[in-house]
Amino acid sequence: MTIERILVIGAGTMGRQIAMSCALSGYHTVLQDISEQALVDARTELESWVSSRISKGKLEKSDAEAALARLSQSTNLVQSAGTADLVIEAAVERLDIKEQIFVTLGEHTPAHAILATNSSTLPSSRVAQASGRPEQVCNMHFFNPALVMKCVEVVRNEQTSDTTVEAVTEVATALGKQPVLVNKEIPGFIANRMMGAINAEALNLAEQGIASIKDIDTTAKTALGHPMGPFELMDMVGLDVIDFIAQATYAETGDEADKPHPLISQKVQAGLLGRKSGEGFYPYS
Repeated sequence: MTIERILVIGAGTMGRQIAMSCALSGYHTVLQDISEQALVDARTELESWVSSRISKGKLEKSDAEAALARLSQSTNLVQSAGTADLVIEAAVERLDIKEQIFVTLGEHTPAHAILATNSSTLPSSRVAQASGRPEQVCNMHFFNPALVMKCVEVVRNEQTSDTTVEAVTEVATALGKQPVLVNKEIPGFIANRMMGAINAEALNLAEQGIASIKDIDTTAKTALGHPMGPFELMDMVGLDVIDFIAQATYAETGDEADKPHPLISQKVQAGLLGRKSGEGFYPYS
């Protein structure tokens, strides 16, 4: 199938960057959110990002203007869904909200439209039946910041068709991303599971006083070649997000090892969420 029009639901950090990635790659893109203010904020941020890229010589002005022209915004989900070939849902991580969105999408998108969720914690099987077309539903998980990060996890559920996987993979490639296929649903998919294992060991080392947070990060960068240490990365992602992912994974597996680490829980309870709050494992000015 040919995908020309993409609808991105949710104008938060991920949704707005996914939408801009689509527009830059030539797709007619609609960014939809129930909040008019969220859409205004998204447009302002994206225009600022574009200006910065132009001034640094990393984006041609004509290409930027064309991309912004292809990117429209709407608060009307039903209307926006009507012409979409592909929908990428990036709304809040609440199952009840996602289910209602997929009910609406199943009723109002064209019969051929593929419905993807960007969720990193909820497998698409949880919303597939609500859509009425489970074979056309999958996870299309981008990483933050979506305008920069290359990986996109394409996760199929038991009913996802090969045609759906192929189409979503082609779009990810067209966006300049490196798609990876996850053949079976598993909590955390690939990246979050690997990151979770590294984070857990780093947290345990720090909790036991084996080494300082700074030295653990230094080891990860200088011995393992990681661009950021685990504590630096957790601060960037947001400790509340790390906590949420752990809670969601534990809810799926019931494995005590998947529970949020006490050091993370303590930080979240104290409001120390990382870069976004000005302090996490490190202070930020």
